Amino acid sequence: MAKLAFLGLGVMGYPMAGHLKSAGHEVTVYNRTAEKAHKWVAEHGGKACATPREAVEAADFVMACVGNDEDLRSVCLGEDGAFAGMAEGAIFVDHTTVSAAVTRELAAAAGQAGLGYVDAPISGGQAGAENGQLSVMCGGDEGHFDRAALVIDAYAKICRRLGDVGAGQMTKMCNQIAIAGLVQGLSESLAFAQKAGLDIDKVVEVISQGAAGSWQMANRHKTMAAGEFEHGFAVDWMRKDLAICLAAADEVGATLPVTALVDQFYKEVQAMGGGRWDTSSLIARLTR
Repeated sequence: MAKLAFLGLGVMGYPMAGHLKSAGHEVTVYNRTAEKAHKWVAEHGGKACATPREAVEAADFVMACVGNDEDLRSVCLGEDGAFAGMAEGAIFVDHTTVSAAVTRELAAAAGQAGLGYVDAPISGGQAGAENGQLSVMCGGDEGHFDRAALVIDAYAKICRRLGDVGAGQMTKMCNQIAIAGLVQGLSESLAFAQKAGLDIDKVVEVISQGAAGSWQMANRHKTMAAGEFEHGFAVDWMRKDLAICLAAADEVGATLPVTALVDQFYKEVQAMGGGRWDTSSLIARLTR
């Protein structure tokens, strides 16, 4: 069992920190909105702190799951940041989806402070976090990863090292690129079935058993057809992720025409007032 700090208690971080506590670890939490940290402590025990620096004192591992590049910088750097309070040899594990550039920047700063750094973005959505069934894709020193993986196991279905620092974030981009096109394809299929007067449940029962089958189809076709989009990962966050993907594609010389198009479709969903709808809401622009 280890002494841990968890920074960021959003829809993903809140249950993830809970799994760590249930696994027997000593967990201290920090959240920008302090009320949520106190709520977590009331539910799980442990301790809440007012700053990242206070939360990470004497921690063996520090997990972070915040919003974007600047949010991550704010919890890592500065007088009250985590790096200022972590003991030499401790490992920082970042579960945020951010750019590979900020990952490498912060990993370098951590190294200068004698800290380990593992970028470990996650996939599986709110349900995956709540059920402890997340896919965790990691980059970093092999020794640091091996140590961190034992802790990450509390909420992971699979946890793999893909390479050096930044490889986790690049793999998460692959994940988001694949999801974007898949959800658009599923949206078009279901909207077509509706307009053709077909029974969607029967259609999905048949086509899901063949090459068209996917997790999205199995778990979201009913709510998509019903116009219910309250499943956690918001369109606003997806557009943040896709912007990271498109910028990285320019850096590595990749072409992402479908991703760029779907990003604009999500922009239309935002204009419809769906910024906080989940990503399956792509169908809404086809059925309105």
